[in-house]
Amino acid sequence: MSSEVKAQDTHTKGVHETEMEDKPVEEETVKQLKEEEEEEEEEDEEALPHSEFLDIFEEGLALIVQDPLLCDLPIQVTLEEVNSQVALEYGQAMTVRVCKADGEVMPIVVVQSATVLDLKKAIRRYMELKQQREGGIKHISWRYVWRTFHLVFNGERLEDDKKKLKDYGVRNRDEVTFLKKLRKK
Repeated sequence: MSSEVKAQDTHTKGVHETEMEDKPVEEETVKQLKEEEEEEEEEDEEALPHSEFLDIFEEGLALIVQDPLLCDLPIQVTLEEVNSQVALEYGQAMTVRVCKADGEVMPIVVVQSATVLDLKKAIRRYMELKQQREGGIKHISWRYVWRTFHLVFNGERLEDDKKKLKDYGVRNRDEVTFLKKLRKK
């Protein structure tokens, strides 16, 4: 009987020791999980709110815009404006100065092979960006604008939207003006 008791004690001790060995492993796993949760919480705390991220981004963008090639661009620059400025530097685009009746001159950037329609679209984009930045008029009816005004270069109206600007003789830094159409009676 003593051998049976010893065997049972050994068996009990073996089970008990196995349970004891499992507890530290479980405790370590629980500790690891808690540490991972704490790390995730710290990472969440380190994550920036959207407004702070935008502020940091705009500061970085302001540094980029200080580059001599990009210094003409506004602080709230768009990708399209950066691309057009780079295209200007590489000679792939040209600046057409569009003069309004009130004396304002708009520097419009278009590709070298631009058509009259491309110029009109570029004028529209320029005006929309300007209004967003300055908070001007909410909506312009471009159908009305093109129905009541001509674009004129050296006395010649740019009427054919499909014709290239170069065919009219428009080159880099040339001035095109808005001219009110005369009514036919």
